[in-house]
Parts: sequence; C-alpha cells; structure tokens
Amino acid sequence: MESFTQSARRTFEIEARAVRMTLETLDASAFDATCSLILRATGRVIVTGVGKSGHIANKIASTLASTGTPAFFLHPAEALHGDVGMVRREDVVIVLSKSGASDELLVLVPSLRRIGVPIVAMTCALESKLAIAAKESGGTVLLVHSDEEACPHDLAPTASTTAMLVLGDALAIALLEAREFSSADFARLHPAGALGRKLTFSVADLMAHGNQVPRVTETATLNEVMMEMSRKRFGATAVTKGERLMGIITDGDLRRFFESHATINTGIVKAKDLMSTKPRTIAASALAIEALHAMEDKAPKVMQLLVVDSYGTIEGIIHIHDIVKAGIA
Repeated sequence: MESFTQSARRTFEIEARAVRMTLETLDASAFDATCSLILRATGRVIVTGVGKSGHIANKIASTLASTGTPAFFLHPAEALHGDVGMVRREDVVIVLSKSGASDELLVLVPSLRRIGVPIVAMTCALESKLAIAAKESGGTVLLVHSDEEACPHDLAPTASTTAMLVLGDALAIALLEAREFSSADFARLHPAGALGRKLTFSVADLMAHGNQVPRVTETATLNEVMMEMSRKRFGATAVTKGERLMGIITDGDLRRFFESHATINTGIVKAKDLMSTKPRTIAASALAIEALHAMEDKAPKVMQLLVVDSYGTIEGIIHIHDIVKAGIA
C-alpha cells in the first residue's frame, strides 16, 4: 500500500496532467467563439451541471458574476420543475458534463432548444449527445481532457472536474479582460472585501465634520488651543480665519514648544505662534486609502489630515484610527 504522501503526489500529478492536456488540446476557434458568443449576448450566462460537475458549474457562475459577466447557476433538477422559466432567449447556457450523456442534462436540453438559447457544452466527449446538441443550438463545445481520474477506480470525478474548473476560470478571465473590467469595478461588486473597502471608501465617508472638527482662530491662547485639542481628541487642531485654513497645531508642536521654553505665559502665546503654516491636507473626494498613503508615505508621518476644498475652506478632519477602524489599513 502506498503512503499517504505518495497518494497525494499521484493525485497532484494526475490532475495537473488533465489541466495541461486541456490546455494543449484547447481549440482556439471554439474558445474564441464562446467568448464572442457571451460578449454579444444581451442576457445572462446560465451555468448548469449535475453532481460534482454541478458544484464546479456553481463556482464558475460565481466567478463570472464577480468579474463582470452576469451569471447564475441553474440546478438541472429544479430546472425541470419550473426553474427553466428563468432562461431567456438572449441568455447563453453553459452545460458541464464529463460524459456529455447525463440523463438529467439531456432531458433539459430539449427545453433549452425550444427557448432558442445557445448552448456551450463543456465536456470530455466531443461526439456526445450534449456536444451535438450544443452545436445544433448555435453554441460551441469546449473540450476538457481527462484520460483518468485520480480515484484509483477511475470513478470519483477529480481530474475532470479540476480541468473544468480551470477552463471556467480561463473563460471568466478572458471575458474580464475583454470587458476591461477594472479593480474599481471588482471593488463595486465586493464592497465587504478588503479591496472593496480600499476602493469604495472615500475621505468624506470617514471624516469628522461640522462641530466635530477641532479648530481655533489665530488669536486663540495656548490654553484655548489645549482645551480644544483635549475636547475633540484628534491630536491636533486646525487654525482658521473664518472658514479658511491657515495652519495646524499638533500634539508634537505643543511638545516641542514646551521643550524649548523653560517658562511660558500661556496668556501671551497665541495659536499663530504655534501653528505650522503648511498643514498636510486632502480633498473629501479622495479615497480613504489615498489619505492613508498621504499620512504614512511622506516624512514625517502624521496621524491626521485636514480636509479642504479647492478654495482652502476647511471641510473636516480624518484620523488614521478612522481608516484602521474601517478595515482599510
């Protein structure tokens, strides 16, 4: 009896060979025709299969949908009990079957033919009933190569389903590139994911505004500056003249001022004596990830950015903790 590791290596080798042979025998004209068929379609891509192929079909539908090609999985048994009503003439149906002879799928094919929808067969059998029906429907056949399954009895779908999965991924990525589907497009379909948060959250979504923004006038005393910073808890305060930003005072500015002055008359020292006149700022429309880079990529690093419009009017403040809390950092 072979060891567990030997069994694993054999499985890897068999499945890798199925993927490699599917690539080597890939019919470029059929693949290109399939992509063109889907791109021309004004409806959705419906993916179906039974058993293990059905699970792969479900994953392919999910990958297509998340990369810019509207798609869903249709269970063949449910389709035969009314769900075929979801299929429209302007759709494209992809049917996965190793043998191309699965009874549940062959019973479904006549209904698809009556609707007039083109069928793409993803199968290991070019001359199967499914493949023939796909060609007759105005669809295509994508050949999956699998001369043996990893199962020692050559029964459990393993190598064939792996090759189907890779072929489905190849189809999804080819369509993604043809549609020029960007990372921003991807983020809109994945708002809860890390990439989605990075590409959808703007500074305006996270910033404090209105009375939440720490601000003092140029003539504010040192005591007033410290009180405002203590109340608002951003580690800084804007210095404004009306609504126009004039500068910023940070915890670091206060620390350095106290270190360089042995005695201080807090009533004489004004905000204009403490402030930096070139504060780091950002627009409300910028992405929150851009704000993070502005804080961290330029020395010295800062913990907050003042948000201003094109006229220099202060609109808000964003702190690095706001960005971290949103799951962007």
